[in-house]
Amino acid sequence: MNIQSTTRLLRLHQLDNVAVATVLLPERLEVIADGITIVPTATIPAGHKVALGKIADGDAILKFGQAIGYAAGNIEPGDHVHVHNVVATKPGQDYAFATEIHIPPKPETERTFMGFRRPNGTVGTRNYVAVISTVNCSATTAKYVAKELTETDLSNYPNIDGIVAFVHKEGCALAFNSDDHRQLNRTMAGFANHPNIVARIVLGLGCETAQATHLEREHALVQLGGINEPDTELPMVLNIQEVGGVRKTVAKAVEVLRELLPRANDVQRVPIPISELKVAMECGGSDGNSGITANPAVGVASDLLVAHGATTILSETTEIYGAEHLLTRRAITPEVGEQLLERIRWWEDYARRYDASIDNNPSVGNKNGGLTTIYEKSLGAIAKGGTSPLRAVYKYAEPITEKGFVIMDSPGFDPASITGKVASGAQIVVFTTGRGSCFGCKPSPTIKVATNTPMFERMRDDMDINAGEILNGMSVEEVGQQIFESIIATASGQQTLSEAQGIGDEEFCPWFPGPIF
Repeated sequence: MNIQSTTRLLRLHQLDNVAVATVLLPERLEVIADGITIVPTATIPAGHKVALGKIADGDAILKFGQAIGYAAGNIEPGDHVHVHNVVATKPGQDYAFATEIHIPPKPETERTFMGFRRPNGTVGTRNYVAVISTVNCSATTAKYVAKELTETDLSNYPNIDGIVAFVHKEGCALAFNSDDHRQLNRTMAGFANHPNIVARIVLGLGCETAQATHLEREHALVQLGGINEPDTELPMVLNIQEVGGVRKTVAKAVEVLRELLPRANDVQRVPIPISELKVAMECGGSDGNSGITANPAVGVASDLLVAHGATTILSETTEIYGAEHLLTRRAITPEVGEQLLERIRWWEDYARRYDASIDNNPSVGNKNGGLTTIYEKSLGAIAKGGTSPLRAVYKYAEPITEKGFVIMDSPGFDPASITGKVASGAQIVVFTTGRGSCFGCKPSPTIKVATNTPMFERMRDDMDINAGEILNGMSVEEVGQQIFESIIATASGQQTLSEAQGIGDEEFCPWFPGPIF
């Protein structure tokens, strides 16, 4: 896609009966889209849609060549097409499996980044020390430990990126060994054993359902550098009730980690093939430009990574909804396609149990930015996955072992979605935003990609890359290459803007789909 700077309206597919405004269009201003002259009957905000011709009541609204909803009454040429005249009814999907398999060409030369090779063979892009709280009751204690070491010891260890307390609001009042309990354990273990974490200690209260000892036993947690330490007598797990209260636990945990800090600091970056990378792809605070600029550009970067043997991870199943038929065609086998549909059906049933539906997902900010229905949002969101084959579908926070483009099931809530992907092994996050989400996530650095130039200029301290340049004539491929190079630089230690601001300590957010008792 190469968009000329004079373009005020974009028709994204020859079948589309709407076009997208790239700038604010005043009422009665004559504009041209794909050879069609349009006179807006109302002011059309940037990122919003305008009818290219008459759309009869009940007819499909077509964008990206796909139905995104249906007309709620007659729509005239030049009318603003949005929530006031569109019904969000899910189109009937034509599912096919493994019919559109495009293998990205293998690159002529192998690219590398400068990362940390752990003793167990895994690869880190950062070098953090973690204090992991199993339950909300030990959260404050974990924060006290991280705060004390940060203020007193961290400056002596330049190779340690930080000491982070991973805390959450749950961990008790759920059934022992239930799906939620196992999912929480999976998430905490994914962070504890993450290659971006060099040393860690786990803190519990002692009487909670999510027992720290159960976590340690079931997930073979390691204490330092990616290897088990049979020769050390340092405890991996501390329970406040057993140690004797908060103050004694803080003192003991600080003592343990002080023993580990010198060895945690004893690392150096070495050249590593980018085939060792797992990259999480996320969109949040989306707008009408997300599916035109930033998301397709991330898709180009995804295909480049896959071509080099790396793994790219799409999630937010509720923001795949309505576009899943395009992904099943890319599934490497019918079984993989069926696994995606099983997750879609699970979400439909999950919503029904709570008298809700998953076709109302666009937020207030999404709608203000021009997104009308979840189907429109989903069609733009899956563009982050490029065109490579879909190799596997994982449940939330499951360890990802497959190379290539994969999906991990998650809700559309950004902190929960990214927490799951990092727990699954993602060492880098690429996050697109049109409204201006300021997300960061330790221990995995987050590259922020703006979908439009006005927001990028307004939030320069937060946005790493401006994909809005696509609306000014730069190609999607050029911006995708820029994102690809930024991923390599970030993996090699270059700070993202969210890292420079210290963002990421509060974003750990395990997903709990089940009941709390």
